Amino acid sequence: MKLLPTLFLIGLLMCPVQAARRVGEAQVRTGKGNLPCFTIGDREESRGASPDFQSVTVTAGERILWRMAMPRERTFALSASMCIPYGGRVPALPQTPAAALASGIIYAVQLDTRSGKSATEPVRYVTRFCLARRSNGAMRVRQIDPNEGQGRDLYGCRA
Repeated sequence: MKLLPTLFLIGLLMCPVQAARRVGEAQVRTGKGNLPCFTIGDREESRGASPDFQSVTVTAGERILWRMAMPRERTFALSASMCIPYGGRVPALPQTPAAALASGIIYAVQLDTRSGKSATEPVRYVTRFCLARRSNGAMRVRQIDPNEGQGRDLYGCRA
């Protein structure tokens, strides 16, 4: 009876174990034209991260609204001081046309990076955001905290 659990444990120990990399925190800021721009969070950079950028993807649910990727032979170090503008057009880079963003919709952004210098450095940074209307009618970019509850005003996105 003890043979089966023992064999099971031996089988588990013989399998190569890889620790899953943690997902890093992306940051959304207000950029040119009151549109969002994306980078890694200050906290990520203070942990020593300055990953090599691979791609950025913005979605609403399952729908991809915009994506831009670096060719294999090119990259740049992504730091918290720089920001990749939504729909930014660099003619040499593969990308999809950027769809219009609207207020009151929850968007997700994912920054993918090349494998880091250490196994603890994330290869993916994510966050959610929306465009919220101010009392004067102007739009503002609002990052949604991962621990924030939805509430009646949809994370403050239906202000």
